[in-house]
Amino acid sequence: MRVPPAVPAARTPAASRSRRWRPPGPLDLGLVVGPLRRGPGDPAFRVAPDGSVWRASRTPAGPGTLRLALRPAEAHVEADAWGPGADWLLDRLPALLGADDDPTEFVPRHRLVHESHRRRPGLRLLRTGLVLESLIPSILEQKVTSDEAYRAWRLLLQRHGEPAPGPAPGPASDPACPADRMRVMPEAAAWAMLPSWEWHRAGVDGKRSATVVRAARAARRLEEAAGMELAAASARLQAVPGIGPWTAAETLQRSNGAADAVTVGDLHVPRIVGYALTGERGTDDARMLELLAPYAEQGGGQRHRACRLILLTGRRPPRRAPRFSVNDIRGL
Repeated sequence: MRVPPAVPAARTPAASRSRRWRPPGPLDLGLVVGPLRRGPGDPAFRVAPDGSVWRASRTPAGPGTLRLALRPAEAHVEADAWGPGADWLLDRLPALLGADDDPTEFVPRHRLVHESHRRRPGLRLLRTGLVLESLIPSILEQKVTSDEAYRAWRLLLQRHGEPAPGPAPGPASDPACPADRMRVMPEAAAWAMLPSWEWHRAGVDGKRSATVVRAARAARRLEEAAGMELAAASARLQAVPGIGPWTAAETLQRSNGAADAVTVGDLHVPRIVGYALTGERGTDDARMLELLAPYAEQGGGQRHRACRLILLTGRRPPRRAPRFSVNDIRGL
């Protein structure tokens, strides 16, 4: 996701707290926070017409809205926050924008990876410190198309989330459209109490909805994973039935900034990695991990970073089969 530098504008109204942060090196705001966006209509994520990025979160202190604007001329990020979670979000702004990430530990071992790394000096791996907000949409993405998962996330937040604090914009930054304004995801207890017909209305099958409910009921224990090393954090998440290596990796990439949380069990990632690095088609997980092995020991593991750099090149095998059709369970 490309985010242009924000256009200087009038000060946003009545922010509960503001902060300016100077990153230690180049920062591409779109590349860093882009993984948090769950589709173009994500009610918890917006890019405003002025180039600023808005994000609505449920923090341990309560709901909060964060606005980020990159100011290249001043070499800093300008952040404003609203709601009970404002202080929590601003205190963790550097971690969110990759301050805990050290890309100098990464040494490209393939020409394609080297070139992608060279062309993207502003890539950092974010760390939200929030497990459930990345885990639930990752569960919704299990075994379905992206469009199905994004639609489910959007409908569930619109119907059961709460309005984001502060002057959060709608899709077109139109204050006259309050129903389309940003939403904070429900708290864990609300996820656990959603009736079956609400899941059905959102197109979520019983297996995925049951996994979300189990995760919500174990929310306190799962949130502890944000402070764990990768192996322990992954084991904590996978202790919940229905959460496997794919879902754990997709979550910890965002919540923990885990540079080695390589996505296995994905339909597309192994094929893309194999084709990009070797020209091979039909690469499986075992072959992908073999190709990524040189990155496993770098700085505690850098396989996720290598995968991101490969995916950013856009090099993909030619499509030979039609796209998966959307499986609409609402008519069943």
